[in-house]
Amino acid sequence: MSLKLNYSMSLANSYGLTKTQKIASAVGILGLFILVLALFNVQFPNKAITLTIALSLMFVGAIWFSNSLYLDKSKGIKNDGIWFKSLSARGLIGWLIGVVLTLFYIVLYFYPEYLGLAQKGEENTGLVALFDPLSQLLSGRNASQWFVYGTLYTVAILVFGYKFILKYRHNRYEQIRTISVMFFQLAFAFLIPEFMYVMNSDLPYYDLKNIWPLNYYNFESYRIKAFISAGNIGLAMLIFGIVSIFVITPILTYKYGKRWYCSWVCGCGGLAETAGDSFRQLSDKSQFAWKVERWVIHSVLVFVVLMTTAVIHSYLGNDTSKYWLTKSSFLIFVASFLTIIFAGTMIFKRNELAKDAKYGAIGYFVIIMELFALHYFGKDNSLFLFKSESLRKSYGFLIGSIFSGVIGTGFYPIFGSRVWCRFGCPMAAILGFQQRLFSKFRITTNGGQCISCGNCSTYCEMGIDVRAYAQKGENIVRSSCVGCGICSAVCPRGVLKLENDSMKGRINPNEILLGNDVDLMDLINNK
Repeated sequence: MSLKLNYSMSLANSYGLTKTQKIASAVGILGLFILVLALFNVQFPNKAITLTIALSLMFVGAIWFSNSLYLDKSKGIKNDGIWFKSLSARGLIGWLIGVVLTLFYIVLYFYPEYLGLAQKGEENTGLVALFDPLSQLLSGRNASQWFVYGTLYTVAILVFGYKFILKYRHNRYEQIRTISVMFFQLAFAFLIPEFMYVMNSDLPYYDLKNIWPLNYYNFESYRIKAFISAGNIGLAMLIFGIVSIFVITPILTYKYGKRWYCSWVCGCGGLAETAGDSFRQLSDKSQFAWKVERWVIHSVLVFVVLMTTAVIHSYLGNDTSKYWLTKSSFLIFVASFLTIIFAGTMIFKRNELAKDAKYGAIGYFVIIMELFALHYFGKDNSLFLFKSESLRKSYGFLIGSIFSGVIGTGFYPIFGSRVWCRFGCPMAAILGFQQRLFSKFRITTNGGQCISCGNCSTYCEMGIDVRAYAQKGENIVRSSCVGCGICSAVCPRGVLKLENDSMKGRINPNEILLGNDVDLMDLINNK
């Protein structure tokens, strides 16, 4: 820790970079500049060495910068001057980065040839060609635009994850979960799929931590055939995908809430927590944003359920001698499963849902009506008036590309780091539904200690007004909460605590510890 005294009393001028931090930034930018040169088809004599130098400079620059930024300071909350910086306060730098990221995603999804992706059997050029040696090393094939993206995505989580760990080194929970997302991204999303291709090239790409409905494409006909033709390992992966949906996910969410996935495993959440940490305070906390969030995210969930049902329905048949699962029996299963969930929720959990019940009812009604339309009016490959393939492509374009990539990540510096998780992720919607109604997880509050500083609400990337709950001493049980724990980490009074406990008394909206209308001893004895 530095013993140098800072005699400046200025709030506005004390947040610039030191000389060391400027040099470290220059080192990291130099590595990024090499990638930009490759993007513009600058020829390097040895691509393997050039790529190694570029990535090494980015790692060294980020680690050096992080060490200088945090290790010279004592442990504790480190958000000084966040609203004075152009990067983190929607200033010019923030807007420029947002524009660059958005353009990158547009090129990545729709114009990969500008990144150097080979066309019609030609050799890769530009940025994609620079990553060919790494791709050859891992899987024995040339790079694609998705390999380039996966590499840069993993690098971002690793380098910014290191920075995040130093920033929150006063909080063990934040350190452990950050190491977790770094591990799952590096191993499960990046390395294992490449090694699996080496072992069996017939296997389709499979990020083992992606679960339906995130991998909405997993049950398409070509993937099912590829899994089955790949032998036992392919069949095991297909079964694992189904078990993940109906067994693993419900059990873990019941025990730990949606945080086990959204804040400990998911790559989207991992990038938002690490690379997006500087922008978490930009999330909209207004009630209007909350209303939009509930309608949009559940509409996406309805869309993906319909689309997946239509895709599976399209390659089933009606001949019971050829298909053990026919079109009619599949639709009956889906409709029955949704009916059981809806009926159970409305009978046993209606009070917990309150006004949100109508949103669930509307979503359920739409799905069931579409299923009946599919059964009675659909052709072999159509859902009423729409072909199943058209639905899949529309979902892939609007949700998978535009929402999750262009807007969800490209707009980090403008709308905050969890735009996709909050408004568009169907996985978050499913886990949030269970977290609200069938989970032991909650964030407890000690209202008597709250000083209403507002740190918790400011740094909630999901737009939850945490302070409003803390002031009332009310447990925070929100569908949107990803359990990142930042609200607790930035609280100077220890008001907030992440807990897994009995479901009894978990949702306590009327237990406001203000006035004389609460029997404190009875309240304590019932907790």
